[in-house]
Amino acid sequence: MPRMSKKRRLEWSFFLRQVKVGNTTCDRITYNDLCRGCTHSCKQSFRAVIILCPHYYSKRRKKEDRDNGR
Repeated sequence: MPRMSKKRRLEWSFFLRQVKVGNTTCDRITYNDLCRGCTHSCKQSFRAVIILCPHYYSKRRKKEDRDNGR
């Protein structure tokens, strides 16, 4: 895997998580658990606490909410 430039590392610093690979550590871009399976481009960092995402729908929500547009 190619190394990240200093400029790119500073831009993505909120998304980087250090992962141990063998005897060394490397930085990998990591998204929030809710955002990982999402197809939209509004991905958030694993460090952020998601309060509201307009594209996320819980599987446990009620059928009535879908009809009302919530």
